[in-house]
Amino acid sequence: MFDRVADLTVRRPRIVLVVAAVLVAAMSVVGVGAFGKLVGGGFDDPDSQSTRASEVIDEEFGGEANLVLLVSSGTQRVTDSAVEQDGRQLVSELRKEPELSNVVSYWDTRSDSLLARDGRSAMVVAHVKGDESTQEEHAHDVIDAYAGRYEGLTVQAGGGTAVGTELSEQVLKDLLLAEIIAVPVTLLLLLVVFGGVVAALLPLAIGTVAVAGTFAELSLLGSVTDVSVFAINLTTALGLGLGIDYALLMISRFREQLAEGMSVADAVRSTVHTAGRTVVFSAGTVAVALTALLVFPQYFLRSFAYAGVGVVVIAALGTLFVMPALLMLLGHRINSGKLPWPKADRHRRRAPFWGRLAGNVMRRPVLTAVPVLAVLLLAAAPLMGVTFGTPDERVLPEDAPSRQVSTALQADFQGDDEAAIQVVARGSMSYETVDAYAQELSLLNGVARVEASTGSYQQGGAQAPGPANEALDGPDAQRISIIGSAPPKSDSAQSLVQVVRGVKAPAGSEEVLVGGGDAELLDAKDSIASRLPLAAGLVAVTTFILLFLFTGSIVQPIRALVLNMISLAAAIGAMTWIFQDGHLSSVLGFTAQPMDTSMTVLLFCIAFGLSMDYEVFVTSRIKELHEAGEDTETAVVHGLGHTGRIVSAAACLLAVGFFAFATAKVSFMQMFGLGSGLAILIDAIAVRGVLLPAAMRLLGRSAWYAPEPLRRFHQRFGISESDPTATHAFAAPETHDGMSMKGAARNA
Repeated sequence: MFDRVADLTVRRPRIVLVVAAVLVAAMSVVGVGAFGKLVGGGFDDPDSQSTRASEVIDEEFGGEANLVLLVSSGTQRVTDSAVEQDGRQLVSELRKEPELSNVVSYWDTRSDSLLARDGRSAMVVAHVKGDESTQEEHAHDVIDAYAGRYEGLTVQAGGGTAVGTELSEQVLKDLLLAEIIAVPVTLLLLLVVFGGVVAALLPLAIGTVAVAGTFAELSLLGSVTDVSVFAINLTTALGLGLGIDYALLMISRFREQLAEGMSVADAVRSTVHTAGRTVVFSAGTVAVALTALLVFPQYFLRSFAYAGVGVVVIAALGTLFVMPALLMLLGHRINSGKLPWPKADRHRRRAPFWGRLAGNVMRRPVLTAVPVLAVLLLAAAPLMGVTFGTPDERVLPEDAPSRQVSTALQADFQGDDEAAIQVVARGSMSYETVDAYAQELSLLNGVARVEASTGSYQQGGAQAPGPANEALDGPDAQRISIIGSAPPKSDSAQSLVQVVRGVKAPAGSEEVLVGGGDAELLDAKDSIASRLPLAAGLVAVTTFILLFLFTGSIVQPIRALVLNMISLAAAIGAMTWIFQDGHLSSVLGFTAQPMDTSMTVLLFCIAFGLSMDYEVFVTSRIKELHEAGEDTETAVVHGLGHTGRIVSAAACLLAVGFFAFATAKVSFMQMFGLGSGLAILIDAIAVRGVLLPAAMRLLGRSAWYAPEPLRRFHQRFGISESDPTATHAFAAPETHDGMSMKGAARNA
């Protein structure tokens, strides 16, 4: 395959570039539509009990409350005649909105739970119609129409759909700001790395191909399934980063071959056979890690698999075809536009720092590795106390309207009906049965009030049903709302959900479902936790197989997995210390809260895939030198000497794109950006620079071990990174440390 790619790009470079330009233009046209098709939400398990409860409420009761309008009258009480008249007019207008149902207000029900303690504010709760893909659009229209001033009232919007709408809008703003910061900084770093204008611009071309192609993919997928708007962030950061990574590897190898005296055509062929092969294999390892996200039912996580796998594949294809064609046309002009600071022969030499570092580490592996391990384990220590949650209004800045509404509801009202636990009992139940069941629920610890069709209940005591209670009586089901005394999303609130689910179902009921925001959180965590072992197992097994096919050793995959897990634990532990424990909250402007479950899983998969990316970069050159006859220690020193500068530069460039999200106003995007960037730097510097050579030195000859049957299998089916056109590509059948080489087997 690589022979054919090399021949095509060497003989027909202009045709390759014209075809690529046409494809990019077409993908850009299609990709523009992605922004209108991607949706918010996607954090819930569609098969969970809470989701099914929500579906029943939609079918039987017109939907549960997901929009709260906080109506304030200034210094007057909402019961004053003028204020009440304006409030009733507002409610009347809201009931005419086709996107809303179940509009309930204090002025209709006189329920104390809808009236602020000072009497100057009241709640209007409603259900915004549609699924997750349309609710935010409908909520946006309603909020635009009514939020602000209405007659003599001040109206603020809160609740789940308002939070989701603000999140989606803020993410797009954060993305724009991050790109404004990341692109110029990245270009500046590229100039520093390459020391020339022409070479620095080429990686941006591959990044553009990757981003345009992935947007087109997301646009097409968004037409047939739900795709999260947050996938845009990953597409831009990963597309630009991987495009630069892969192009950096290709350009560095090409310039190195030219410096050794090769012709342009031969240098392109050699680059495709070596760096091109590494890029393809590296892309496979990253894609495998991201594919594991497909095992989760939440489309939020699945969307990152769609975006991540797409951007990796397109970046690899762009690098494999577009980059060699560009290099063929540019030839020695790749070094045009030289800047004054680089050394004339920097691309001819190994990086002395990384080679010396590897040599020093291998002379004293334990002495140098232990301090690094200690620091990484210390960074991972906060994981011992990690807790998990799902996004709520606290991920937004404190001045966000929906967050201000939530704060006011918790401080000024007796209970937030929108955050209530929703119990749905299907079947035919008598008045007495519902009354007894509601009384039993009201006696549970942590329950402030229970609303049922039969009345309102507190500590077993009942009040006569009011106008709002009638809506809880469905044709084939009963709905009971439980308002808890604990803050929403707290451990106590989640424990109450479990207690309610443990209460014996009422007589005559066919099915009892417990839903609401706290139940959704509990179900989301359980759903992810139950599938996490499968996802981790898939990543570990497939990575092991791929690395075995690449190295021919069963020890190398194990070594890579162990080191990657250490670096990941350190990065996620540091994020726990920052975002859960609240350190740096004043600097970054976020509110400390439990680690976002979905984002932590995403961070793990992204960081793991990128760690394997650099693992392949380094191991490929070490393996190439080892196949050429060098012993393990020399191969490691020379391999890091060749790749150290590339990996560190690539890591810095990729980390810039992620670190730019530290400017975001949404806290879990800050966590994802900082965590990904930190994981990349830890892996590229601490793991590749210190722990890898130390591990290779301690493993010695066993580093390349494989049982004889697997060794024969690798000789036949394994992957070789060596360039078959090079005179040094093949070594003797066995090196001094016992590794049977595939290249020698082929020669034989």
